[in-house]
Amino acid sequence: MQQTLSIIKPDAVEKGVIGKIIDRFESAGLRIAAAKKIKLSKCDASQFYAIHKERSFFNDLVDYMTSGPVVVMVLEGENAVAKNRELMGATDPKKAAPGTIRADFAESIDANAVHGSDSEENAKNEIAFFFAGREIC
Repeated sequence: MQQTLSIIKPDAVEKGVIGKIIDRFESAGLRIAAAKKIKLSKCDASQFYAIHKERSFFNDLVDYMTSGPVVVMVLEGENAVAKNRELMGATDPKKAAPGTIRADFAESIDANAVHGSDSEENAKNEIAFFFAGREIC
């Protein structure tokens, strides 16, 4: 079974739609192998999003991701990376297909409700960033 990382971002946590988002994953056949609600530090967010360090939006992204609690999860299932990305929808909720998580719950391209790994390799790295092996079951 493939695994991927999902983060329910501060805007969605604040709106109280954690359960609705998790239901989307489970209804699509993805199993929650690990989950925890955390508050990212600026250091954590900067390290996690280091790939975007040189981009103009980096500081805003770090500020946003540290603005409130997030829920980090390991999702598991057949083609979990692709399935999660399909469920999330386009990064810009205005371009996201109806019925996707971002179309239904995101506020903007910045406050877009969820993060999901974009490849199996990145999923492994992202999962390891947040979870010790013993936390995933």
